[in-house]
Amino acid sequence: MGLNATCRDCAVRSQAICACLEGDTLDGFAVQGLQRRHARGDVIFRAGDPVLACANIRSGSVKLTSPTAGGNEAIVAVMHRGEMIGQPTGTAHAQDVVALNDVRICSFPRPAVARLLAEHPAAERALLVRTMAELDRSRRLLVRVGRASALARVAGFIDETARAMGAIDDPAGFDLLLTRGEIADMLGLTIETVSRQMTRLKTAGIISLPREQGHSRRVVIHDPVALADTAEALD
Repeated sequence: MGLNATCRDCAVRSQAICACLEGDTLDGFAVQGLQRRHARGDVIFRAGDPVLACANIRSGSVKLTSPTAGGNEAIVAVMHRGEMIGQPTGTAHAQDVVALNDVRICSFPRPAVARLLAEHPAAERALLVRTMAELDRSRRLLVRVGRASALARVAGFIDETARAMGAIDDPAGFDLLLTRGEIADMLGLTIETVSRQMTRLKTAGIISLPREQGHSRRVVIHDPVALADTAEALD
């Protein structure tokens, strides 16, 4: 694809680590990119495979999962548009990266990303900032699972998902990316508990669950402040 269809017209370029590039440097990096689409359920990167490429998520969301001893999957993170998947400093993927909906990525060979980081300190700083943000998000999840009530865990998941998708104030609402079973697994709860807490949030007028045709996971947030406050409550 031409540059206008990739970098200069990219809706998430300002969020990507290549945002610091301009002119010939941007052109040289852009021509190495490959635009790819993935349907829900596609495994974009598989745990244990060599890291051959890294990618910016242009649209859609993915989950990062690790296998458990029982043969199930443990969801360790959900990532959204503008974030980078793949490990430019690693040799093998640590988790499966699985599309949660229709996903578009801009994929670059790992050597190209490594050169970008080595030759452009601003890109390296951008990756560091991104990595620290992901670490903070992981720490919040650990604290929430370890110390928060079931209600706070569910409220926190809904709040963070809505903010990441830019839907916190959307009157039409948004569709949760994970099933209730996946949410339960990620938050250390049961499916029944997740359902009860969502009902509590609905009864309190904080959210509604319209369950429109074709949107069985739809959530509409009516009180973002109350949702955020509920998410921050610890036992």
